[in-house]
Amino acid sequence: MARTRQLILTALFAGLSFTTQAFDRVSGQPFASRSPVYAQNGMAATSQPLATQVALDILKQGGSAVDAAIAANAVLGLVEPTGCGIGGDLFAIVWDSKDQRLHGLNASGRSPQSLTMEVFQQQGLDSIPPYGPLPVSVPGAVDGWFELHQRFGKLPMATLLAPAIGYAEQGFPVSDLIAYYLDRSVSRLGQYPGFKETFMPDGQMPKTGEIFKNPGLAYSYRLLAEQGRDAFYRGEIAERIDQYMAEQGGYLTKADLAAHTSEWVDPVSVNYRGVDVWELPPPGQGIAALQILKMLEGYDLAAMGRESSEYVHTFVEAKKLAFEDRARYYADPDFVEVPVAGLISDEYSKERAALIGPKAAKRLDAGNPALYHGDTIYLTTADSDGNMVSLIQSNYRGMGSGMTPPGLGFVLQDRGELFSLTPGEANSYAPGKRPFHTIIPAFATKDGKPWLSFGVMGGATQPQAHAQIIINLVDFGLNLQETGDAPRILHTGSSQPTGEQMTDGGVVSLESGLPYLIRRQLMARGHTLQDSLGAYGGYQAILWDEANQTYIGASESRKDGMAAGY
Repeated sequence: MARTRQLILTALFAGLSFTTQAFDRVSGQPFASRSPVYAQNGMAATSQPLATQVALDILKQGGSAVDAAIAANAVLGLVEPTGCGIGGDLFAIVWDSKDQRLHGLNASGRSPQSLTMEVFQQQGLDSIPPYGPLPVSVPGAVDGWFELHQRFGKLPMATLLAPAIGYAEQGFPVSDLIAYYLDRSVSRLGQYPGFKETFMPDGQMPKTGEIFKNPGLAYSYRLLAEQGRDAFYRGEIAERIDQYMAEQGGYLTKADLAAHTSEWVDPVSVNYRGVDVWELPPPGQGIAALQILKMLEGYDLAAMGRESSEYVHTFVEAKKLAFEDRARYYADPDFVEVPVAGLISDEYSKERAALIGPKAAKRLDAGNPALYHGDTIYLTTADSDGNMVSLIQSNYRGMGSGMTPPGLGFVLQDRGELFSLTPGEANSYAPGKRPFHTIIPAFATKDGKPWLSFGVMGGATQPQAHAQIIINLVDFGLNLQETGDAPRILHTGSSQPTGEQMTDGGVVSLESGLPYLIRRQLMARGHTLQDSLGAYGGYQAILWDEANQTYIGASESRKDGMAAGY
């Protein structure tokens, strides 16, 4: 186990793509980096062991799954600032055991009211820059915490934030991958005022195993614990953000923060071979996973085999089709009508699947669903009452925009980069609008009962990986840990909601562990292959075993994470 972990980390630090193989080459049996975790009373799976342990501590104190998720997210904002923080947005799906149904929360923020399309045009921009003040939108994560807590929480918010405050003040040892990504962030974000002061107090980023403290974040968390969400959106934190952004020539104001609200939404689903798979509707990209699954349902994937070029080709072509619709239709439903029912309908899915041919498509068009009416952290928790939480939270592009208000301990997100600056498109920029979002939580039920809470971090990787997780479980019969360890298929280069168009078929990347022959056969079909730089995502999952009344947990072998229960 230690040797496998070392090989993964060595490959990552060398900039190579590597993962454990899905099948043992000698026995031919499915391979997992570790065993799944089993527990009766509660479970947590996060991308950092300290966060997982805090979640379990909260559960043992009588906290709900939502309480555990908030506490873990707060810790992750400290120990994994390369993927999340209270300067970013949040989405969640909650299974409520009392009313036996799912609830969805869109806690994403909107663009500044004073930032207009004319500002970008005057600067001669054809896309929104990834860093600096222009891509900053209202952070929604804190409001998301309080919305979740008000509806499903049991313990006081001060109790939930106490572990993160303790670690922020006393320090914690930085883990392997976090140290790596912290170091990579300096060249992009170190120029912005407040960043080095917050994360490099000694002049350099902390290295693996070194103790790091963030007193500014502890101060922000204490304000939230004592004064509630208004400390962030109307109080001292809002004032500091307003002042800092004005000094940086930015547009986000305290008025934008004060106007922010989250939105409770109904998750949407498709049935895939007897499993109901649930995602949140746009502006997120979750329904792309549902579109992929519905297109693939007409194929016998089990007969093709997971390690076959036929399966990989068919999967990639379905992904391309779904992503054309993603580029054309996915946007803030407050500004445009998104034809969600049509996009995931059986009729439309069959029509789109019929376009999959034996060769790689170089260019595709979005369909017409109106004809049919019908960098990031992910964590999941479950409690003894049967409640389960699927939660994802992000700043975007790792640590975000670089805009770091002094003394607060966090970076503001750059999610606004994902708007298009081409007028007239669904995702075109407008003041007070939510941008297209990549972060998506997922859930699956069987016969109306909870079955699987899961997610996979990683930009446009996420809907592709969501579909592969379900396929690995349902079609290929892997267990929960094997499902996450299995080598992933990644297609990049599709048309984008920001305006880019696919004209060359894009690029297919396969993790090591898939036979080399597949690569040759895919090239014969016209696919372009290249190694990825490691963007294969990060998986966490909890499965409810109804027969044994037991939770099963699994955590990503590509990350520092851990699943644990009690």
